[in-house]
Amino acid sequence: MRISDIRATTVSVPLEAPLRHSNGAHWGRFVRTVVQVETDEGIIGLGEMGGGGESAEQMFRALRPYLIGHNPFFLEELRFKIANPTASLYNNRTQVLAAIEFACLDIMGKALGVPVYQLLGGKLRDRVPFASYLFFRLPDDASGEGEVRTVDQLVEYARDLRQRCGFRSHKLKGGVFPPDYELECYQALADAFPEDTLRYDPNAALSVEEAIRFGKAIVHLNNDYLEDPTWGLNGNRRVRGMVGLPLATNTVVVNFEQLAENVLNPAVDVVLLDTTFWGGIRPCIKAAGVCETFQMSIGVHSSGELGIQLATMLHLGAVLPNLTFSADAHYHHLRDDIIAGGKFAYVDGCIEVPDGPGLGVTLDPDKFGQYAEEYKRLGGYPYDRDPARPGWFPLIPNDRWADPNEEYGRMAVKEG
Repeated sequence: MRISDIRATTVSVPLEAPLRHSNGAHWGRFVRTVVQVETDEGIIGLGEMGGGGESAEQMFRALRPYLIGHNPFFLEELRFKIANPTASLYNNRTQVLAAIEFACLDIMGKALGVPVYQLLGGKLRDRVPFASYLFFRLPDDASGEGEVRTVDQLVEYARDLRQRCGFRSHKLKGGVFPPDYELECYQALADAFPEDTLRYDPNAALSVEEAIRFGKAIVHLNNDYLEDPTWGLNGNRRVRGMVGLPLATNTVVVNFEQLAENVLNPAVDVVLLDTTFWGGIRPCIKAAGVCETFQMSIGVHSSGELGIQLATMLHLGAVLPNLTFSADAHYHHLRDDIIAGGKFAYVDGCIEVPDGPGLGVTLDPDKFGQYAEEYKRLGGYPYDRDPARPGWFPLIPNDRWADPNEEYGRMAVKEG
């Protein structure tokens, strides 16, 4: 079997409302590039990649000469063919490799008639648990609804998600408003859901000293961990030494060299494995094995997925023996999806691992075409800017916080 063609199509799928984060915002939609890898036996594998609000189609087109004629079963050869570590100093292709790996695993599973988790050692669980992922949100531009800015709005939104999806762990994406205000919000969540666990992620926006102060203020709560409170391995090492909380990261341990450094001189306790950031599902499994050996905890991270990448997260979560924390997902913020049968469903805070051949998902041609046309109409957007604050950009550490008392109307979100 050989790869005969590769096609990349960018889609724009709507969110319930724009999601704010420390570096900017998701502007009311996810822009994702869907990859279809075709073989000479007629099997098509699916992959997916983000891109900071922009299309990645050209990146995949450029790799066509590397891929035509390649055997999709030869994944280690593929890794060095397109993401050689020294060549990647000039053309970092880790996330591109991940999308192609997803598609190759999908092809392998379809060719053999087995789900991807069978190729990865077999599943240990039928369902993967997830945490709610709580964002501060701007109002939806069309309806004016969906805002999450005040403490009451945040608690009410978390309560609604808990009732609809069954979440029992809640992650607050911070780094938007002043730390004292976000501390008030986090404490309110703890008061509202005393039996549930919490996690706070300011995306490394806090200074070391501010992170220590925040960590000490929440240490008595029912925390899973404090995620990326500040930037860098040594910054987090300093926070870890001063605060009695586990630290987690998806930013400063995202490759094997950083993982080795963290083993030798620990800065974080929980490594959040992202199937895109690490270059595929298989590298995440390798990293999970290292973490198991050194008794470091792991989680499954979300980088803003549609159903194809969510399937990769489910297959990963199914096979990891040391997955002790519920996974992250942006998925419940989506209004729709491009996969046949509609969105995956949450039941008791969990999603069933798909059992179909390969990744277990197929494209809905109507939805896929609809949201491809939507991307052509709208284009991209600058993920690292906040549409409610024209001209703003963050510092690391940040001190340019949004004002929680400032209301935004539905016209706050304009396309760039």
